[in-house]
Amino acid sequence: QAQLVESGGGLVQPGGSLRLACAGSGVNLHYGVGWFRQAPGKEREVVSCFNGNPAVTHYGDSVKGRFIVSEDKGKNEVYLQMNSLKPEDTAVYYCATVCEIGGGTIYYDSKDVWGKGTLVTVSS
Repeated sequence: QAQLVESGGGLVQPGGSLRLACAGSGVNLHYGVGWFRQAPGKEREVVSCFNGNPAVTHYGDSVKGRFIVSEDKGKNEVYLQMNSLKPEDTAVYYCATVCEIGGGTIYYDSKDVWGKGTLVTVSS
């Protein structure tokens, strides 16, 4: 059964860093991973779309220049390095085998799989 599990969330002060991990089983994350977040009372937002080529990773405008996606093919994991964190980055972060760019949906796998999310809180 395909499954994604996020980890690495927690409480961090403004300006700090966190690295989230997305571990896959039953799906090959090298084909691509979407990172999303949803803050309380707000709509879900695309954080990044990774298609296996770091040079063409898509980032949302709100995180561009601060967040970086990388992968460990051997572990079948994709990471979201989050730097210069701001209080407005507070949200539950999800990884998925889909992503959304320009109103269109990208499917990285035949299965539409989402993790359960990990909470990131940026606060002093």
